[in-house]
Amino acid sequence: MNHKSFIDTNIWIYAHLENDDEKNNQALTLLDSLSELAISTQVLNEYYSVMLKYKIADEIIQDNINVIIEASNVALIEISTLQLAHKIRLQNGFSYWDSLMIASAIQNNCTILYSEDLQHQQKIQTLTVINPFVKG
Repeated sequence: MNHKSFIDTNIWIYAHLENDDEKNNQALTLLDSLSELAISTQVLNEYYSVMLKYKIADEIIQDNINVIIEASNVALIEISTLQLAHKIRLQNGFSYWDSLMIASAIQNNCTILYSEDLQHQQKIQTLTVINPFVKG
């Protein structure tokens, strides 16, 4: 069964940075194995910001962002997303930014959130968090 998967920024960063070969390979393998990817505009903004910190050339960042957009369903952050993020943050104690990503994933009918920033196999409403870098 195919699941709609929300991909956190860190997965895209590892896929496009080659300074950690193991995580780079794992991220690329994961992305190649999934059929329906979702992200939000938040992911694109975070990606841009982090890649600038790594001093990646703007032209390369823009090319990578275009690849991400082509590979994914991109969800806009709506007022309802902000409201759901607030509820998720209060209920679970997550950071605002993690709550916003979770809210976007839920609103976009994703069943899996791939991220290394949250607890592996944690369930949040209809969503299951998977850390693809967990061994064993």
